[in-house]
Amino acid sequence: MLVIGLAALLLPASPAAAHAALQTASPEPGSVVGAAPGEIVIRFSEPVTPVEGRTQVLAPDGKRITGAVTADGPVLRIQVRRAGQPLGTYLVSYRIISADSHPVGGAMTFSVGAPSARPAEGDPAGVHPSVAAVRPALTFLGYAGLTLIAGPALLLALLWPRRLSRRGPILLVRTGLIGTAAATLGALWTRAPDASGAPIWDVSVTELADVLAGPYGLALLARLAVLAAVAVLLPPVLHGRSAPWRTAALLALAAAGLTTWPLTGHAVESPLGPAIIAADVVHIAAMAVWLGGLVTLGLFLLRRAHPRVLGRILPAWSRWATLAVVWLAGAGVVQAVVQVGPPGALWGTGYGRIVLAKVAVLAAVLGAAALARRFVRRSEVVTAGPGRLRRMVGIEVAATVAVLGLSAVLVQTTPGRSVTAERAAPAEKGVSQTLTADLFTLQYYVYPVELGENNTVHGFTYTPEGKPLPAPEWTVTTRLQGQDLEPVSAPMLPLPPRNDAVGSLTFPVPGTYELTFTVRTTDIDQATVRTTITVPQVPQRP
Repeated sequence: MLVIGLAALLLPASPAAAHAALQTASPEPGSVVGAAPGEIVIRFSEPVTPVEGRTQVLAPDGKRITGAVTADGPVLRIQVRRAGQPLGTYLVSYRIISADSHPVGGAMTFSVGAPSARPAEGDPAGVHPSVAAVRPALTFLGYAGLTLIAGPALLLALLWPRRLSRRGPILLVRTGLIGTAAATLGALWTRAPDASGAPIWDVSVTELADVLAGPYGLALLARLAVLAAVAVLLPPVLHGRSAPWRTAALLALAAAGLTTWPLTGHAVESPLGPAIIAADVVHIAAMAVWLGGLVTLGLFLLRRAHPRVLGRILPAWSRWATLAVVWLAGAGVVQAVVQVGPPGALWGTGYGRIVLAKVAVLAAVLGAAALARRFVRRSEVVTAGPGRLRRMVGIEVAATVAVLGLSAVLVQTTPGRSVTAERAAPAEKGVSQTLTADLFTLQYYVYPVELGENNTVHGFTYTPEGKPLPAPEWTVTTRLQGQDLEPVSAPMLPLPPRNDAVGSLTFPVPGTYELTFTVRTTDIDQATVRTTITVPQVPQRP
């Protein structure tokens, strides 16, 4: 043992001292408490930083109930949604960075009321296929509804011929109001399973209450309130009878309602948040006016209005459309510069490729719009009739609907700036893993995993419930796979009264090694766990 102790003292100081070890937790690991806590507090042996998205709390029914995750020195705090239910065993898993920058993963359980089967640990960010399919569909419905409100209402209020029936466009506006409200209600419903990882139909009253009380739910409730107010104030405007105060109120409501879209999307978390929120509002408003006006133009005005009447309406609409496109493109550029990130992210990330696809389709739309504008300027509608222009508008509408669909997918995609930052983050130097035996759970870390003798192994043992479990005897064995070489066994030095031990590993040649830990927990109980580790040809660099 003296030799082992001297060897441990000669190990590199930073790796040997690495790894924050779980010391205490509330609720205590393996304990049974009377009610589900609203917060889980875990104290480690040194300051820690949580890895974003890699800490989760699973309820006995398998749903994720993780709230905000924060760290204050060695204390990790995990807020819990749906506090107070259900009964059974909860699983808490975490991934943290120790004070010396080494990552550590772990898990613990506690029970409410009485123990039950341990929930299966899954992807912290996993979404059920039913939710993944419905989310973009609801987003598309919301955007489509918005266009059916804005474009027809604007044309009815300012450009509609007196003798032409308003019934069709008014029906479009009503459809838009219903569609946007339905999409908003659907978004409220899907927020809960989106967070919990459950199917779209598995939503409880408590989960819905949590959603409604949060910033996301409040923004959508505000959108519903705006839609209700617009539905009350809008009818006189649609019939061409609007007082100035009513118009001012509708414009204020429109601005407030449009703001709820960026407040529930990527814009809130982006750099230059206020500027991106403003750009998003302008982008959506310009899109709604342009596409909604095109739909109304193609379905009603070009089919029913007299060519001479069209000759007076279309130039004004053309100016509006041009202005909308300018604002649409300008706001889109501002968003892309911030959200896409570096130029390489345009073709190197899914977000960037969708942006490029939008730009390509939009360029085709603008080409068709330029032809239509030239057609209008030459007054060919009066002489040749609206048939050709109607076909052009139909092409514009179809292509713009495709842009709308791409936008619905885009808002569900991680921005390029985030993907680029994640890729640029320093790679973890070393290998860590959690292994399970009947007697214990073992977490280990090998640093730096390179050829030679300068490799530290640091292990931690826990009970199956997640409590620290000191072990008096450790042995680690390495065996190079695919070669007729004898395995090499070496003892590890336990560090009482803690639940960890350290040792040294030698990798003489590159390849895949079988790593075997044999741990004795009592005088008569011991167990063995195995895994593999790959040693590269070239030493790793920080």
